[in-house]
Amino acid sequence: MGAEKKRTALIADDTIFMRKMLSDIFGAHGIEVVAEAGNGKEAVELYEKHLPDFVTMDIAMPEMDGLRALKGIKEIDPVAVVIMVSSMGFQEKVIEAIRLGAKNFIVKPFTEAKVMEVVNKSVPA
Repeated sequence: MGAEKKRTALIADDTIFMRKMLSDIFGAHGIEVVAEAGNGKEAVELYEKHLPDFVTMDIAMPEMDGLRALKGIKEIDPVAVVIMVSSMGFQEKVIEAIRLGAKNFIVKPFTEAKVMEVVNKSVPA
């Protein structure tokens, strides 16, 4: 049983570019991206299917925004680790997300170091 379990992630963002950036960062750090969602509704469905160790959740997305998706994921799994990702200017939404149970947040534009600092602080290895 010496094999270390890889941490798993679900990336929810409506832009392919952002999903790719995060996926590349996680891959470089040995985190397996089990699914990617283009909107909040997909994020909730994919969370339930894959039960990843953590989720990065964009706040502004079509169909269902990140806050509603966060609520949906927390209903499935009250201890889910959700890290919100938002642009500057969404401070009130980030505060709301933390109140709803988000574990942490990353502000765009971000660096690889910042993303991993937040992930490592928020998600047990």
